[in-house]
Amino acid sequence: MAPGPETLAPTWFIDSDSDAVRAWASRAVAGAANDPVAIAERLFYAVRDGIRYDPYRVSRDPAAYRASAVAACDANWCVPKSVLLAACARAQGIPARLGFADVRNHLSSDKLSERMGTDLFAWHGYAELWLGERWVKLSTAFNIELCERFGVRALAFDPEAGALMHPYDQQGRRHMEYVRERGSFDDLPLDAIFATFDEIYPAMAAADAERDAAFHG
Repeated sequence: MAPGPETLAPTWFIDSDSDAVRAWASRAVAGAANDPVAIAERLFYAVRDGIRYDPYRVSRDPAAYRASAVAACDANWCVPKSVLLAACARAQGIPARLGFADVRNHLSSDKLSERMGTDLFAWHGYAELWLGERWVKLSTAFNIELCERFGVRALAFDPEAGALMHPYDQQGRRHMEYVRERGSFDDLPLDAIFATFDEIYPAMAAADAERDAAFHG
């Protein structure tokens, strides 16, 4: 379905009209051809590698998920990175929205699996950009250094097929399995995400809340 005006409009989370997002996007696309695909490619790699993946930075503060706040980070997890990519795309005149799916990470580290109590990652986030008259799904979660360290192929920008997590790593081991589509959203459904987290990861949710309370005094 063709994009509506809401996929170009700023929201509270996807604050594409903010100075921080506009500046971040402008730096990322500097020198790119005046073409949506070329601009989207620059933004994809800038978010993928400019903000390293850190699954332990799960804040309960809604302000931490505003694209303008994510733009100031050196590390974050898939959902905030997707918010930033969507915001930068809108700032550059490319219709964008957020997509989510539940994925099973068969190569999740023991430390992370113990913290979560499962290898199921609910509400894995990616951005969807309107390119070539179609919605293209782009996951920027894993930066290239992380992929090289763990023997996982880094996702490459593809304006037709998109860039979603690989089912196998470079050794042929099972990697990411998409088990449930959560749908597409014009803004970040943060309340729904945390309601699911509270249900699936109760210990992690309690630890995150305690950490945020300590941080904010």
